[in-house]
Amino acid sequence: MASVLTMPSISANATAALAGRITAAAGNAAKAKAAGEDFEAVFLNSMFQQMFAGVGEGALSGGHGARIWRSFLTDEYSKSFVKAGGIGIAAEVQRALLAQQEIRKAP
Repeated sequence: MASVLTMPSISANATAALAGRITAAAGNAAKAKAAGEDFEAVFLNSMFQQMFAGVGEGALSGGHGARIWRSFLTDEYSKSFVKAGGIGIAAEVQRALLAQQEIRKAP
């Protein structure tokens, strides 16, 4: 004779609590990922600004307007780099944020 194993039933409240934990964990991971990507974009923007600091100086520089638009250009460069996968800073920031959250949860 083969024995049939049955799973114990889980109450509706327990199921909802489990779903809430999973949803909260996914929400925390999404927030950490967004924070990591934002941090990486700010870092890259700073690097691009330094890279373009000496570009366009002189008679054919385009003047004050070119300097203003250059800040928008570096901002878009940094966002596109992050969207394409970045340089690895976002993943490390995300990992560190999630690790800190786990440490705070521990009793």
